[in-house]
Amino acid sequence: MAFVDPGQIRDADAGQKGDVLLRVEDVSLSFGGVKAITAISFDIKQGEIRAIIGPNGAGKTSMLNVINGFYHPQEGEIWFRGKKRKALKPHQIANEGIARTFQNIALFKGMSTLDNIMTGRLTKMKKNMFWQAIWRGPAEREEIEHREVVERIIDFLEIQHIRKTSVGRLPYGLQKRVELGRALAAEPALLLLDEPMAGMNVEEKEDMSRFIIDVNQQFGTTIALIEHDMGVVMDLSDRVVVLDYGKKIGDGPPDEVRRNQDVIDAYLGVAHD
Repeated sequence: MAFVDPGQIRDADAGQKGDVLLRVEDVSLSFGGVKAITAISFDIKQGEIRAIIGPNGAGKTSMLNVINGFYHPQEGEIWFRGKKRKALKPHQIANEGIARTFQNIALFKGMSTLDNIMTGRLTKMKKNMFWQAIWRGPAEREEIEHREVVERIIDFLEIQHIRKTSVGRLPYGLQKRVELGRALAAEPALLLLDEPMAGMNVEEKEDMSRFIIDVNQQFGTTIALIEHDMGVVMDLSDRVVVLDYGKKIGDGPPDEVRRNQDVIDAYLGVAHD
C-alpha cells in the first residue's frame, strides 16, 4: 500500500497477488509447561484477507504475537517475502513491512488523533536526532512530508473532524479507527488486525468492515485478522484458518471452513447454510 501516492506506488518486494507473502511452518510456542501453539502451519498470500478464528484461548493472539515478533517460538520457522526470518524484535519486523493493531487499544490517550497516527511514521523517519532537535532544514522538510501522508490517512478514514482531538476523549469506535490509522501510517505489506471490531455496535462494525475492504482492494494491502463475529469473517475473508487449543483444525475458503465438522464441533456449534 502507499498513501504517498495512492493507487500508483507499490512495494517492489511485496510480490504479485496470489504469491505467498508469509508462511508459518510447524510453529510451536510454550509458556512454561503450557503449550499455546502446537506445530501450526499456514500461509498468507499477497493481496488476500486471511482470517484466524477460534474459541477464546485457542492461540490466535499468540500467533499474531509470533508473526510480529513479540514472542519467539521454541520450534518452527517464519518465512516472509521468500526469506526465512531471524528472531527479530517488533520494531525490526515493523521495518520489514508488518504492522498491527491490538485487541486492547494501545494509543497515547493524551495525544491528538493526528499525533497518534504520526507515531506510525517513526520507522520511516531517517533524519538524525540533531536535525530533529533543531527542526531545521532536512528534518523540517521530512516532517512536513510525513504529516502530508498522515493527513491523507485521516481523510481516507473520514476522521478529519477529530484530527486535533485528544484520543482519550473519543468514543471507543473512533479510537479503534485511529489505531487502524496508526498501523496504516507504517505503509505495511502485511497488516495484522487483532479483533478490530470487538465491542463495536452494528454501525461501527459496518464502517470498519468498509475501511478494511478499501485498504485491501484500493491499496493492495495484505491483511490477517482475528475476529469473533462470524458474519464479518465470512463476508470479508478470502481464506480462514481455525485454531482450537493451540492446534489447527481447519483451513480453507469460508464456505469450506463453516462446513468442516471439526470446526462446527469446536467453535461454530451449528452448520451455517
